Amino acid sequence: MAGKLCNMASRIMGGSSLVGRSLSSSSLHFRSGMGLPVGKHIVPDKPLPVNDELIWDNGTPFPEPCIDRIASTVGKYEALAWMCGGLGFFAGLALLAVWNDKASKIPFTPKVYPYDNLRVELGGEP
Repeated sequence: MAGKLCNMASRIMGGSSLVGRSLSSSSLHFRSGMGLPVGKHIVPDKPLPVNDELIWDNGTPFPEPCIDRIASTVGKYEALAWMCGGLGFFAGLALLAVWNDKASKIPFTPKVYPYDNLRVELGGEP
């Protein structure tokens, strides 16, 4: 089955299998004729305008700014409150993890000995 598919593909690509393989391998270098992923690379032939690095021009008719502008509905102090609330939540979570850290209280696994954990041998009542 694979041989039939290979022969059919080679006939479509260029006739013989050797030519078909060479055409298919060279066409992969050009992204199947689709071009670059972000449009043409334009080499500037004159000085760039001021703040040109702040515009993302990917070849579309509508270039967009690189720095997203925050919506006018979020104020400066509201954004500060959200940031402090999020950082406070993670700080509280870290403090809870430190407070509830059982590994630091018992850094090793308690060993269990025979004969009632060697109670008499360690000086306990018989």
